[in-house]
Amino acid sequence: MFDKSISQVTAVIGAQWGDEGKGKLVDILSKEFDIILRATGGANAGHTIYAPNPINPEEIVKFVFHLAPSGIIHEGKIGVLGNGLAIHLPSLIEELDVLKKYNINPTGRLFLSDRAHIVFDYHKKIDAIEEALKGNKKVGTTLRGIGPAYQDKIARRGVRVGELLDFDKFADHVRNTFMQLQILHKDLKHDIEAELDEIRRMLGFIRPFIKDTAIYINDALKAGKTILIEGANGVLLDIDHGTYPFVTSSNPTAGGFHTGTGIGINKIQSLIGIVKAYMTRVGSGPFPTELFDETGDRLRDLGGEFGSTTGRPRRCGWFDAVATKYAVIINGLTSINLTKLDILDTFETIKVCTGYTHKGKKITSIPASTDILEECEPQYIEIEGWNCKTSDARTFDELPQKAKDYIKKLEELIECPINFVGVGVRRDQIIYKAD
Repeated sequence: MFDKSISQVTAVIGAQWGDEGKGKLVDILSKEFDIILRATGGANAGHTIYAPNPINPEEIVKFVFHLAPSGIIHEGKIGVLGNGLAIHLPSLIEELDVLKKYNINPTGRLFLSDRAHIVFDYHKKIDAIEEALKGNKKVGTTLRGIGPAYQDKIARRGVRVGELLDFDKFADHVRNTFMQLQILHKDLKHDIEAELDEIRRMLGFIRPFIKDTAIYINDALKAGKTILIEGANGVLLDIDHGTYPFVTSSNPTAGGFHTGTGIGINKIQSLIGIVKAYMTRVGSGPFPTELFDETGDRLRDLGGEFGSTTGRPRRCGWFDAVATKYAVIINGLTSINLTKLDILDTFETIKVCTGYTHKGKKITSIPASTDILEECEPQYIEIEGWNCKTSDARTFDELPQKAKDYIKKLEELIECPINFVGVGVRRDQIIYKAD
């Protein structure tokens, strides 16, 4: 069914500011793959899946994953957390405890890279301290400690998962790192020994999951296994290519998938970008098509636009073809999954941003300066709405003609085929649009 959109190694990439609906497509595609792999980010990403209850299949259950690969709910599938992640161990264990309630056992089919970095509770406290110091320049971080953990990684004082195999040396390293951080952050107060004791109690559970995942993944490829890479966050939040400094601390772009897993750059041949039929953003930073009126409120209410990680209301706006085309270019996307088309079912007129102007000058791509982007005026085209229900459609032909026209216009503007169309939250509410 998906043969034209997937290859032996396929990546699912958030192509906006995150929250695009990556978890659903990963869940759907997981049955086609042997291994589902996370490459970057940490518990600041929330992927939501609505799936049948394994105990009572007639009931639909909402799963929210922050660290565990979304495909882990599929029996027999392998989940891998790659070296590019920043892992908060208690959060991971909480997720696995939820799986146990549904008789989903990850033992023997979930692996943590020995090179992934660990997020400690003191990282969360540093996150809050640093965010407060920014005053009106706050990034809007989730305060999950991801940024400070990546800071330690780059400063070469970070603590990696593999160090847990020798706990005494691990504990000494943690104490030394914490001492350095107390010098840098005078207000940092934390009971490091209590946290070490908590981690010590987790050891028996965590150790069997630790593996050199880069070697494991590449051996699996040689054996003909298939791999689905589950992206986190979004392209426009990339530390290099996003709206810096209002970005995450990792590379959620395709480049981060290579460095965060150890898979060779020539191995990933299918890159599926996930985009909503409109735009949302959580936290601070420029958002050219943001709506501050009843239409924005309506998009938020209809789309249930509240963060799966923080619960914060998302900022909403019209589809931005400039930003999305930028994501296509930066990643070399081969296809698109357009999500939440059904949220637009009742709009008489739908707008799409096709360019910006800044002080009278036309801009056709995202400028590096967030100050300039903040001042940009979106240039819109208006598309007539379809004013009918799309959530029951299961083929492209079953969509109303005006909805098909909207999709075709977006394809033309972003210069990438839209092969998947989401029309609801359930697994079955997706359309595969064959060529």
